[in-house]
Amino acid sequence: MSLAVTGGDWVIWALGLASVAAVAAMYDRFQLLRAEAAALAMLRGPFLAALQADDPVAVRKALTSYPGSASRALTEALDNLPRGPEAAAEHLAAALSDERRRLDRRLLILGTLGNNAPFIGLFGTVLGVIKAFRDLSQSGAGPEVVMAGLSEALVATAVGLLVALPCVVAFNNLQKRVRNLVGETEALGRRLGASARAETKRR
Repeated sequence: MSLAVTGGDWVIWALGLASVAAVAAMYDRFQLLRAEAAALAMLRGPFLAALQADDPVAVRKALTSYPGSASRALTEALDNLPRGPEAAAEHLAAALSDERRRLDRRLLILGTLGNNAPFIGLFGTVLGVIKAFRDLSQSGAGPEVVMAGLSEALVATAVGLLVALPCVVAFNNLQKRVRNLVGETEALGRRLGASARAETKRR
């Protein structure tokens, strides 16, 4: 009962603190994924040129020249090519899974806030409404007291929506970037495997 009459001010403060964590997560992931995308873009040309020239040394040099998630996963595949293209493909898939977990880190914060911040704000509004009616019953004042309390209580819902909307947009955008990065790396890995198969047939 004591919680019900405290009002929703503390909920607004909690949402404010959560929004700070969300902004930090957004900044961190955007910076990381921008750097990873740039490294992959620079890697792509030299890597494909080395594959076209059937030059394993140049392939290795391209991977070491542009470090990042893509180069780490492709290096894992390259290191296991002597075991056969199938083994290399399995190691690539495992490496990409590890890299994806690293790239997805902190996105849980955005997904959780995007889905639940409106409900947290609504909870604060409900607490504010309860407090407004309790104040009315104790003071015996007119409906102006209730209206003032309700207007303050609705702020919690507005804050919840304000926190949720940027989190949803950022979460979807970052997830798309991760999918693109993983997909492009997987495509390069397939080309690596195809090149190895072609080399095996020529022998």
